[in-house]
Amino acid sequence: MFPDRLVQGYRTFLDGRFPGERARYEALAEVGQSPEVMVIGCCDSRVSPEVIFDAGPGELFVVRNVANLVPPCEDDKLSLHGTSAAIQFAVEVLKVKHIVVMGHALCGGVRAVAEARLPVSPDDFIGRWMSQVRHVAEGLGDTGPDFTARLRKLELAVVEHSVQQLLTFPFVRARVDAGELTLHGAYFGVATGRLLIRDPQSGEFRPCVSDAAIP
Repeated sequence: MFPDRLVQGYRTFLDGRFPGERARYEALAEVGQSPEVMVIGCCDSRVSPEVIFDAGPGELFVVRNVANLVPPCEDDKLSLHGTSAAIQFAVEVLKVKHIVVMGHALCGGVRAVAEARLPVSPDDFIGRWMSQVRHVAEGLGDTGPDFTARLRKLELAVVEHSVQQLLTFPFVRARVDAGELTLHGAYFGVATGRLLIRDPQSGEFRPCVSDAAIP
């Protein structure tokens, strides 16, 4: 049976949001989508980009995966590259102007790397996926006994890594060099609602808005 929570949520959508945005949905159906922003986020259920950025239909092109990773650009005909395909579609077809890699606090995938956990199973998809950033964790060196602080540093470093990985795609690099595309890093605090933005010059993550603006 289809989950009742989804049925009830859909009914609320039909009675509430949809009537007010019907014209927008009809226009999107007729002319297609043209978002200016792509968000690469984590599939964690607590960090929906559409909710965090209060986005309406057609405003964001979103791809989500475990730990908001951008894999390297690879010409491997035997593998399936879902995230890479989404990036190519956003850049070459939709011509987005911005790509935001958004990490978050308490990321389970990053935590698994930080704790050097054993694979989930002999055919471990998660372990192989997260192996992309084991060297990022090793590069942090000794960050002291505070595991919470180490995890946060690694979560931020993974965002930085994914932003840099975007530049391994020639079509991304070409548009960045032409000034037609800007890459961004962001980090969301699940418990606090605080959003940090990566400074492209220093690489530091700073509050998107004043802390005083956060309830």
